[in-house]
Amino acid sequence: MSATHHVMDKTTSATGAQQPEVIGKLSWKMPVTYGLAALLALFFALNATGDARIRLNDRASSIDIPDFSVPAVATLWIFSAIILIATIWSVLSTLGRGKYGKTGRILDTLATILVAVLTVFGFLVFAGGGSAGAVTLTSTLGITVAISTPLIFGALSGVVSEHVGVVNIAIEGQLLVGAFFGVMAASYFKSPYLGLIAAPIAGGLVGSLLALFAVKYGVDQIIVGVVLNVLCLGLTTFFYGTVMSANADIFNTNQYSLSKVRIPLLADIPVFGPMLFDQTILVYIMYVAVVLLTIFLYRSRWGLRMRACGEHPRAADTVGINVNRTRIRNTIFGSAIAGLGGAYFTIDQGLAFTDNMSAGNGYIALAAMILGKWHPVGALGAAGMFGFAKAVALLMPNLHGGIPSQLVNMIPYIITVIAVAGFVGKSRPPAAENIPYIK
Repeated sequence: MSATHHVMDKTTSATGAQQPEVIGKLSWKMPVTYGLAALLALFFALNATGDARIRLNDRASSIDIPDFSVPAVATLWIFSAIILIATIWSVLSTLGRGKYGKTGRILDTLATILVAVLTVFGFLVFAGGGSAGAVTLTSTLGITVAISTPLIFGALSGVVSEHVGVVNIAIEGQLLVGAFFGVMAASYFKSPYLGLIAAPIAGGLVGSLLALFAVKYGVDQIIVGVVLNVLCLGLTTFFYGTVMSANADIFNTNQYSLSKVRIPLLADIPVFGPMLFDQTILVYIMYVAVVLLTIFLYRSRWGLRMRACGEHPRAADTVGINVNRTRIRNTIFGSAIAGLGGAYFTIDQGLAFTDNMSAGNGYIALAAMILGKWHPVGALGAAGMFGFAKAVALLMPNLHGGIPSQLVNMIPYIITVIAVAGFVGKSRPPAAENIPYIK
C-alpha cells in the first residue's frame, strides 16, 4: 500500500468488538530535510580545502584557550556520514509509525539537534578551510545574542498579544518608538535607566492605539497594525529630522548607555559564559521575561484567562471574564514589551538613533513567534536561530572572500523563510485572533 494511503488496523473496543483504526498518512518532512542536509554536507566535503582554524576565546575571556585547527575535508566527510546515518534513522522512524515508542522520540530529538549542529558547524568549517581567518565561536555567539535580543522581545510581544486574540503587526513600529523615546529620555535625563522606563511606555502607547481601534471599534487588526507601523515610521522620521537633529547634544547622545554586568564564575565558562553572563541588564531582563511568561501563560490564572479570550471568548464571557478589557490590557502590555526591546537598538548598544532603525526586525520577530508556535521558549529559539544566521553572515567575509556579499546577506532571511515554511507544520494560532468580540 502506498505511504500516502490510510492504513486500516484492527482495534478492540470496550464491548470486545474489533473496529478499524485509521492511521494518518506518513510525514516525510524530516527525512527529506535530513537528506538535503546530507547533500549539503557532501557538497562541503567535496569542495573543502586546507585546515579550518577554530578560536574559542575572545578578548573578554579569563581562561586562555589556544586556537586549534581541524582538517576541513576529513571533518566534513565525518559530518556527512553522521548526517546520513541520522537520515536513515529518520526514514526508519517514519516508516515505523511510532513503534519505537519513547526511545524513538528521544532519538528523533537527538537526530534533529545533531543534524542542525553539524550542518551549521560544517558550513563554518567549509568556509574556514584554507582561510587565513579563524572561526571565532565565542564572538559569533556574542553577536548572536546582540542581534537576537530585540527580536526576542518583539516575539514575546506577539506571544502575549496573540494569545489574547489580537494580531500585533505593529511590533515593528513599537520597536522603533522604543528605540526613539528610549534614547531621548536617556539623553535628556542623563540616565539610561530612565530610558528603559520611557521605551516600554512609548510601546504601550502604540499598543493602546491598536487596542482602541482593533478591540473597541472592531477594525481589522492586521490593517490597524500596518497603519501604526507607517505612523510610527513617519513620526520618528519627522521628529528625528527636526527636534532631535536640531538638539542632538540634548536628545540623541550615545554616551548614556547601559554597562555590562558580569556575573562571576558563570561568565568565565569557556565559549558560552561571555555570551550568556557578561551582558547588560536588558539582556538579563529578556532571560527573566522568557521564564516568567512561560510560567504565567500556562500555570497561572492570568494566563488561563488570556488564552481563554484568544481561543473561545464566548465561553470566557460566560464565566465572568471581561473579554475586551482583558484584550485591551494585554495588548498594551505586549506592546510595552516590544517597546522595551526597541531600547536595545540605542541605549543598550550605545548608539544614537537613526532613521528607520528597527529595519524590519518587527516582521522577523513575527516570523520567530510563528516558528516558535506561539510559545515563549519556541520564540526564543526561533529568534536565536535568526540571530545566529545573521552572525554567521557577518563572519563570512573574514573567512571566505569568494562568497558574494549579496548571498551572504541573504542567508538569515533564506533560513527564516525555509524554517517558517518547512517546520511550522500544522501549528495552529489562537482560534479567535483577529476576530472582534461583540456581546
